[in-house]
Amino acid sequence: MTDLLQKSDFRFFHRLRVRWAEVDMQKIVFNAHYLMYFDTAVADYWRALALPYEEAMHSLDGDIYVRKATVDYHASARVDDVLDVGMKCARIGTSSMLFVGGLFRGDRLLVGCELVYVFADPATQTPRPVPPPLREIMLGYEAGETMSEVVTGDWEQLGEGAGKVRREVFIEEQAIPKELEWDAHDATAIHAVARNRLGQTLATGRLVSEAPGLGRIGRMAVSRVLRGGGHGEAVLRALEAAARARGDAEVMLHAQRSAERFYARLGYLPHGEPFEEAGIAHLEMRRKL
Repeated sequence: MTDLLQKSDFRFFHRLRVRWAEVDMQKIVFNAHYLMYFDTAVADYWRALALPYEEAMHSLDGDIYVRKATVDYHASARVDDVLDVGMKCARIGTSSMLFVGGLFRGDRLLVGCELVYVFADPATQTPRPVPPPLREIMLGYEAGETMSEVVTGDWEQLGEGAGKVRREVFIEEQAIPKELEWDAHDATAIHAVARNRLGQTLATGRLVSEAPGLGRIGRMAVSRVLRGGGHGEAVLRALEAAARARGDAEVMLHAQRSAERFYARLGYLPHGEPFEEAGIAHLEMRRKL
């Protein structure tokens, strides 16, 4: 099967650069590292499905175990090569899933791989049927469907999911005191959450009125394991749309300095001098609507 692989066979790719530590005395990638490359790509494949792996498997009451791995070598990769690892779910049986991978330098296939996984009880590692929601998600992804959606609403509708992500990001990860995280604005704000197809909240943010015609976006948070997947941008754009719909001409936010480039890429400009908020360096940024 892997002899016929082309880049066009894949929707998903993971890109990597070969490191010095991964080549052997022949100055080519040591063969065992190719399995690591494919395994790393599989981890990113779950992110492409908008599934935080551990939380998703817990909700599905199972886990996934490798049953068989086959690697087909065609040519070698060398240090500093930039490689694209394509990965797709080619077949789903009762409890097994066949993944096919192709490692490319440019358009040239260097290594192919087949990985057979089994969905199983994590306590006994005995096979279980692949849950219908997981089956539908994987087949949907390969068919080109979107894996998440953004909804807006009030705190009563969205507070449980939004609060969970904010608690994990701000209170647990960033150690912001919980008394600073929750305030009266939650009751009146427009909230947005990104959800995956299991209904799990991936990202959140809120919109309040700062002044006539000026909306303030805040509490932007994305689940740690799914950052970089576009979920924060989707939430931000939904909040901008909500601000535009109610007549705001501009939106502003207090960006953590670590996220400044993210907001700049999406059209936000610095406004004023940097400052500290909750012990973290911030910068006010604004965008015309």
